[in-house]
Amino acid sequence: MRDPFPSPSFLTKAAVPLAKTLALKTLPFHTHEILPAFCIYEFINRVVSPYVSTRLAPKTYPHLPRKTKINWNVHFVSMVQSCFVNTLALWVIYADKERMAMDWRERVWGYTGAGGMVQGFAAGYFAWDLLASIQDVDVHGWGALFHALSALTVSMMGFVGRSFLLRPFVNYYGLNFILYELSTPFLNIHWWLDKVGMTGSTLQLVNGITLLATFAGSRLVWGTYQNFNMYRDIYRAIETPGELPVPKWLAVGYVVSTTALSILNFYWFGKMIQAVAKRFDTPGENDGKKKR
Repeated sequence: MRDPFPSPSFLTKAAVPLAKTLALKTLPFHTHEILPAFCIYEFINRVVSPYVSTRLAPKTYPHLPRKTKINWNVHFVSMVQSCFVNTLALWVIYADKERMAMDWRERVWGYTGAGGMVQGFAAGYFAWDLLASIQDVDVHGWGALFHALSALTVSMMGFVGRSFLLRPFVNYYGLNFILYELSTPFLNIHWWLDKVGMTGSTLQLVNGITLLATFAGSRLVWGTYQNFNMYRDIYRAIETPGELPVPKWLAVGYVVSTTALSILNFYWFGKMIQAVAKRFDTPGENDGKKKR
């Protein structure tokens, strides 16, 4: 399935030297998605979020401390991005018949323009997220910075070939990993409910349960399953005689990045359970725990 947004020829040609240097074979065909996504998310962060948030939460947003306001804007960008990229990814997974028919060889070396499009938009966001994490590491923390770096690495590796003449590497799985974002809208809502004085409300309870369910389903269950499938396909590509050679650095880089993300997901899931439960502890229960 082709990319529904063809790349302008001048932009494709301009990206070729960088793509050759970094062995990012299909990057020139998706630069027109990466760069606009990066710029749009920065515009949303700087302009759209302050404007909309001031009108939707006039008693809260204008009076927030600097660090909290930065976090609010990042959640706003995250909300827009996750809704957009989830919709796009699910559509491509459903509609791309060429991708659906791939065997293990094609899952390792295969490529479709539509899948590259989704990965391009995701890479633009993760590039913005990495910049935001670096600029305000005192706000977001080193864990968020490491997550942004790992996510950008994984998304960019979908454009990589062993040399510029070979196909991109595990582009198929990049789209599957994007579905991690299915839980993100509920995480953002949970955070906002705290800030607008709805901590412990029925709405937050329902959203919290949905958050835990989607996080566990999309990141822990689906993510672990996709990691296993990807490791198996990469191993087959390395061990099967006569196949295209897989550079060890490329396989190790992808495996390390995705494994690191999985470990962080399990860690954050534990923290999320604690955070959600804490918001619905009654004073009597807390007193009883203290006495014991």
